[in-house]
Amino acid sequence: MHPNRTVRLRAALVAAVIGLLAALVSTPPATARDNPYLRGPATVQDNPYQRGPDPTVSSVAAERGTFATAELTVGSGNGFKGGKIYYPTDTTQGTWAGLAAVPGFTARWDTEGAWMGPWLASFGFVVIGIDTNSTLDWDTARGTQLLAALDYLTQRSPVRDRVDPNRLGVLGHSMGGGGTISAAERRPSLKAAVPLAPYSPSQNLSTLRVPTMIISARDDTVVTPNSVDNLYATLPAATEGAFLELATGGHGFPTRGNSAVTRRAIPWLKIFLDDDTRYTQFLCPALADPSGISRSRTTCPY
Repeated sequence: MHPNRTVRLRAALVAAVIGLLAALVSTPPATARDNPYLRGPATVQDNPYQRGPDPTVSSVAAERGTFATAELTVGSGNGFKGGKIYYPTDTTQGTWAGLAAVPGFTARWDTEGAWMGPWLASFGFVVIGIDTNSTLDWDTARGTQLLAALDYLTQRSPVRDRVDPNRLGVLGHSMGGGGTISAAERRPSLKAAVPLAPYSPSQNLSTLRVPTMIISARDDTVVTPNSVDNLYATLPAATEGAFLELATGGHGFPTRGNSAVTRRAIPWLKIFLDDDTRYTQFLCPALADPSGISRSRTTCPY
């Protein structure tokens, strides 16, 4: 080999080794951020939507969160038959995610869902709980009214300046759970859905793109475990989802304060409405507190 060529080859090899060593030195070691199950709490700088203190197993199961709340009454005429809005009174932390909720077949908000409004608001959400135009409205009609409620909340309500229109979700019980699914399928820009014991005769989940947590009860004789299994099986593989079955509670478990529900629904809403990764620890890689749950399935990591 020609001497000059040998010199050039040696120089190239030395440069390559130096480059490799520099890359190894400059590459940071793997951290918890690289592992979705081990991520630490996000800082306010990382996430402008983070609200409230670092959560614990007991805090997500509490009857109330850390925010003081207020409420106001909404009249009919906005696409639904009125209801109530519950909201945090704190005006120092920017806007809040919004959530529309609807009761089940034949039910009124003040008798079935009223406990839920202040509870959700105290964890940092603006909530509109509605009555339907008819208590006999089916799932698709309830879905239409949930979407109308979100439009009213973000565009015309007295608290519209407190709500982030880009971070919205829906929640409902029984026929209202079917309405929740209907609303989420028709508005894929929603960030979260929580159908509770959903009765969904008009659609399955096959076109759903919104992250959805279904909660049911093992002893529900109205919306049976088998029907919920069949419904959840239609969730597309690409859609974030969770299915939790309570060990007991019957069909009416969402109509009263129920810590078995709140300690799972709050993390779901925080993760997907607030992008708050501090709450993934309660659902992934497994439930941090499995008490009261007979079965669960998730699409972790979130």
